Parts: sequence; structure tokens; C-alpha cells
Amino acid sequence: MKRYTGVIFDMDGVLFDTERVYQESWHEIADGMGVTLGDGWVEAISGTNGEVMCRAIEKFYHVPDGAEIMNACKGLVRDKLSRHVPVKAGVREILDFFRERNLRIALASSSTRAQILSNLALTGLGAAFDAIVSGEEVTVGKPDPEIFLRAARALQCPPAECLVFEDSKSGVRAGHAAGCDTVMVPDLIAPSPDIVPLCFRIYGDMNAALADMRKLECVSKCREMQFRVDLAAFQGDFPQA
Repeated sequence: MKRYTGVIFDMDGVLFDTERVYQESWHEIADGMGVTLGDGWVEAISGTNGEVMCRAIEKFYHVPDGAEIMNACKGLVRDKLSRHVPVKAGVREILDFFRERNLRIALASSSTRAQILSNLALTGLGAAFDAIVSGEEVTVGKPDPEIFLRAARALQCPPAECLVFEDSKSGVRAGHAAGCDTVMVPDLIAPSPDIVPLCFRIYGDMNAALADMRKLECVSKCREMQFRVDLAAFQGDFPQA
């Protein structure tokens, strides 16, 4: 297994089962407007923020300015998540796995810092993270790599030594463009043929990811042990100075 020094997690759809909360809220607003969100909506909106999100809203809601709907949806989601934040299966365990191995961990999300901190407080996961980068701290959203480059810098880890965990296509593109090994754990959108080559690994859920990380670690340790044994045997053929 490659020697990593940092791990960067997206939040919605990766750590927390909140993408469904967002989709429920988007559709509540659309229903109230008499709008049907057509094919491609989920892919267009997932993992976005700011201008990219507004453009998607304008296209699918048929409005000239998406900011009002964006803010309304965020308000609905904020209210729902103030009562309960569903943690995805395997998340606590994989965070423990990386912390036990002294890797530095960041959360990099397009959400606001206030929403991130609220989610972490309600789930008790705040102590797991060494750094947080929110959508408010970047000038360009995903698929631009800025958020992951900022997260790697906050961890003081080279991007090439970081794993990124993402669920969206825009997130995978951003992680790959940042130079990180990007793991996709799909949530609402399956990986498409153009996304697969950008992924270091693809897993059905975090439990599968953790199982494979343990397996890769075991293989790496066995190879290292074998190398040491072989080297000792090789050196044994020669007299020591």
C-alpha cells in the first residue's frame, strides 16, 4: 500500500447520508413552483456550490437567477439537519482506522462552515478532523481542484500523498485534478465510463473501502517483511566487515 500522510473526505453523501435530504428539499421547492426537475438534475447539482449550483438551478427550474432557490434549499436542509444528521455506515470505523495509523484527516465540503460544524457537533465526529475547508473559503468550486489543494495544504501534506474520498463526479474530477489518489464511494450517481479512469478505487460503501484498506495494508506489510528477509539472506552470503 502506498505511503499516505493525509486523507481528505467530502461530507454530503460520503460521511453523512445528507444528499437525500438535499434532493428531498430541492423537490419540495420545485413542487411548490409547479416545476418538474428533469433528467440530469441529480448529476448537475451534486457536489456543486456557488455559481455552478446557481447555473444548474436556473437551467432546471427555469428561473433567471438561481440564488434565491439555492438559499431557500439550504435553509430547508439546515432546519432538517438541526434535528438529525444520518452518519453513513462504516464512516466511524474508517476514520478510526486512519487515525490509528497517524494519518492527518481533513474535511473538504462545498457546504458552509456553519453547516459543517453543526453536522460534526451533532454526530460527535469533530475530533476526527485536523482541518476543515468549506465552500465559503474557495473562489472556484468543484470540479476545480482548489478545495482539495487547500485541504492538503492545511494538513501540510503533499497532494500526491493524500487520499480523497468522494461520491460525485465533480468531486472525483476535482480530487484527480489536485493530484490526489481519489476514491469514489457512489451515493446517488453511479460512476460513468469517463469517471472510472480518474478513480484510484471505487467501493459500494465505506465498509467495503475499509475492508480493502486493511487488505492492502496487510499485503504491503507482507511484502516489506519478505523484502527484509530476502535482504538478510542476501547479506548472509557475504562476510561482514
